[in-house]
Amino acid sequence: MTKKLFSVLLVAALALPAMLLVPGVAAQDGLGTADNPIQVFFVPSGEAATIVEGGEVLADVLKEATGYEYEVFVPTSYAATIEAMCAAPGSTIGFIPAAGYVIANNRCGVEVAAAAVRYGWPAYWAEYIVRRDSDIYTFGDLEGKTWGYGDPGSTSGYIVPSVELQAAGITPGEEVQTGGHNQTVLAVYNGEVDFGTVYFSPPLTPGAPWGNQDLPEPYDLTIDESYINADGDLYVGDIRIMDARNTAAETAPDIVDQVRILAISAAIPNDTLSFGPEFPAEIRSEIMAALFALAGDEEAWNSTALYTAYNWTGLAEMDDSAFDSVRLQFEILGLTEEDIFGG
Repeated sequence: MTKKLFSVLLVAALALPAMLLVPGVAAQDGLGTADNPIQVFFVPSGEAATIVEGGEVLADVLKEATGYEYEVFVPTSYAATIEAMCAAPGSTIGFIPAAGYVIANNRCGVEVAAAAVRYGWPAYWAEYIVRRDSDIYTFGDLEGKTWGYGDPGSTSGYIVPSVELQAAGITPGEEVQTGGHNQTVLAVYNGEVDFGTVYFSPPLTPGAPWGNQDLPEPYDLTIDESYINADGDLYVGDIRIMDARNTAAETAPDIVDQVRILAISAAIPNDTLSFGPEFPAEIRSEIMAALFALAGDEEAWNSTALYTAYNWTGLAEMDDSAFDSVRLQFEILGLTEEDIFGG
């Protein structure tokens, strides 16, 4: 990280009295001290080790910028993440997806402050994936097929696909909860499920950027080869693959050759940066300013979990009304929190 650059960006963004930048200056209740660190929660949508490692980097950067102490957690489920935030309303930050945010907001008033930006996109999609040698070619072919998904609280992994499958009159067969997006990709790859639902982020294409009317796989595998470059990024020809198959590439380098995208969903609001409902406003403002400053230093940003685990390339301010479409999906399905998280 370039400390000089980050410091300049931070001071410009904060516009707060200098005393607020002094390490150890915290709220009156001692939040942000070693005895009462700010708790930072990440949902387990990828490899836990990658999330924890990048989360610790983010905590260190925030500590350097704000002077507060942070502790990183990756609970075992989306439900556990929300439960933890509601249990500590005055000391928690959560990087949680849209559906999880709606549930947390309804349960205890968790407040959204910002949402992810991924390569210029303020939204993402669900994708339906099958093996390339599968006889599933249309949405209707999913009828009665074994469905793999990561977590019932995942917006792209479960909530949105549930709405779309129901709207299309499709009833899958057995449902298999895999535990995460990468596990779902591998379940399809290994033939353990007929189809899976995971997140779709647009591929990075040279020249004109991908548009939401373009094919989700804008390449021809009979011409272009898939490969992993020296940085560990997944490519087909000169197109970088950014969807959930990328999370399984280290385990299965031929993942694109074996797993294809059947379809993608309607657009979904991006994952959120949310705060416990009683989180001190003053400290929240400092943290937000530090994060926006961090987003201006690409090298530093790309070392954190926000990029390494979740592919966030930036963040944008967001308010609660942006998630009304997700609430509507809950209503369409008639889902309650108990339905999603099992009580």
